[in-house]
Amino acid sequence: MVQGFGLGLRAEHYLDLDRDGVAVDWLEIISENFMVGGGRPLWWLDRLRDRYPMVMHGVSLSIGGTDPLSARYLDDLAALADRVQPAWISDHLCWTGVGGVNLHDLLPLPYTDEALAHVADRIGRVQDRLRRPLVIENVSSYMNFAVSDLSEAEFLAALVARSGCELLLDVNNVYVSAFNHGFDALGFLDALPRRAIRQIHMAGHSHMGDHIIDTHDAPIAEDVFALYAEAIRRFGAVPTMIERDANIPPLPELLAELDRLRAAKALEQAA
Repeated sequence: MVQGFGLGLRAEHYLDLDRDGVAVDWLEIISENFMVGGGRPLWWLDRLRDRYPMVMHGVSLSIGGTDPLSARYLDDLAALADRVQPAWISDHLCWTGVGGVNLHDLLPLPYTDEALAHVADRIGRVQDRLRRPLVIENVSSYMNFAVSDLSEAEFLAALVARSGCELLLDVNNVYVSAFNHGFDALGFLDALPRRAIRQIHMAGHSHMGDHIIDTHDAPIAEDVFALYAEAIRRFGAVPTMIERDANIPPLPELLAELDRLRAAKALEQAA
């Protein structure tokens, strides 16, 4: 069972996590890091799976893309899930390429009824293959589509209702996109279906003055901590973890950030 506070599994922390008494409740793995080949990464995956509950988080499903869903990718994802037995599997509300070309980015969608029907149908096919609900994450974005007739939060809520998927709420991404596009972050949270929030992501970003880039290479910003407190006030004790993908610090620094998240939860419960 996954509850409490976790970390994204990174190779830099394999040895430190392979010890008793580490204050980490669970781990999130990047699915693609373990889907091809074997060797040392899979050895560590199996070893740490004996210590920690895990969830799987993907970056290549391209659930919003127009290329056909890759049967091979889904087969590999399902095989990894059989090995890991994750509490859930997540990916992003985005597209990652077109015409067979992977652009190696998480690109936003137009929030239209046509896109909603398209994504809901693809989620249904993925859920049928995996035999479990898919958990969908909101992405950070730097542009809007003029044709959108729904807000991002309204689109996510409609997607839950239509497909039965669940949501991974990335609080940093909400903050980044709210700043970049000038919308109300608290209004975004209020528009989400409470019971659908399965997991929360926290991460750092790079503030460029007139825009913010979601870089996952820095400590969590104070404003993002404050937005997290608002999120748990609305959604309760949702399993929460920290993503750090660059400038990865020693494990104790991330554990200190986890302690701040625990403290925020404790304060909210005491209120």
